[in-house]
Amino acid sequence: MRICEGTPREYGFYMPGEFEPHHGCIMIWPTRPGSWIYGGVAAKKVFAEIAGIIAESEKVYMLTSHEFFHEARAALDERIEVVEIESDDAWARDVAPTFVKNKDGVVRGINWSFNAWGGDYDGLYKSWDKDNRLAKKFLEYIDCDCYDAEPFVLEGGSIHSDGDGTILVTESCLLSQGRNPKLTKAQIEEKLKQYCNAEKVIWLPCGIYQDETNEHVDNVCAFVRPGEVVLAWTDKENDPQYEMSLRCLEVLENEKDAKGRSFKVHKLLIPDKPVCITEEELAGFTFEPGEDERTAGERLAASYVNFYIANDAIVLPQFGDVNDENAVRVLKEAFPDRRIVPVYARDIIVGGGNIHCITQQIPK
Repeated sequence: MRICEGTPREYGFYMPGEFEPHHGCIMIWPTRPGSWIYGGVAAKKVFAEIAGIIAESEKVYMLTSHEFFHEARAALDERIEVVEIESDDAWARDVAPTFVKNKDGVVRGINWSFNAWGGDYDGLYKSWDKDNRLAKKFLEYIDCDCYDAEPFVLEGGSIHSDGDGTILVTESCLLSQGRNPKLTKAQIEEKLKQYCNAEKVIWLPCGIYQDETNEHVDNVCAFVRPGEVVLAWTDKENDPQYEMSLRCLEVLENEKDAKGRSFKVHKLLIPDKPVCITEEELAGFTFEPGEDERTAGERLAASYVNFYIANDAIVLPQFGDVNDENAVRVLKEAFPDRRIVPVYARDIIVGGGNIHCITQQIPK
């Protein structure tokens, strides 16, 4: 691994859209007792299921500590490469590198600074050193050159690229006091333009209600292709999400992307019945001192937008809700060339995120 000079923009590297061809996908084996209940038994089964689906069309790297290496190897499809790299938790989207490429197909990684979604201000755990080191360790493992953006704090789930000059973000996340409080909105935008090689940043006001990441964009809005997005939505005006999604829609309806296109918006209904944590699930956690704790009945940030675009499939979260089938239908219309693979995702959302949060693509 070589640390590159300058920024991706200076050298003609850009962040592709997730819908562009992948070499592979990074995941992390779930073991943190404060995230994965009852030893992570159920979570490990669904991680293995998702990894197997993705491995049908692209390489999957499953990262794990030495302690759990053999457990992961035994649980996973033989096509999946198990890699011994330590982490503090399993949110690969946020701690693995963000990848950029140039017109010749050369791929490089970006190492952002990670501080557990807010550091000492409102971060979700006290120690995040292993997570913060993971991106460089993985780039070293695959011998991929690196742009080092530290000390700029950013998570992969907080940005969405159309691969054509436009980046989607939320103000609630990127302007939060726990990330880059000394930088102005304009300075943060300039960082994104330099490192993602973006011409335009679309600032949505907010994300999904109760999203403890300060409302990552990947839970509320995602690119289908340039000029076209899916947006989390509810028709229930008394739901807290209604006003949040409406504000996002107003931005999308009044903005144009970097190439002057208006946005086509597919509304993707959130679960009809709020997904809430139960007493039984709560009893399965073991929280460390300083770790963000949960309470029984707490609403979780369940959204169908948190899907993964694999080379041949959309891996789509399901919640046992009446709107599950609607999500399949909407995504099939949006991605006619990919099969839609529904996966029951409660065992992930109880940990705090969803399918997109536990995956990070590597461009081809």
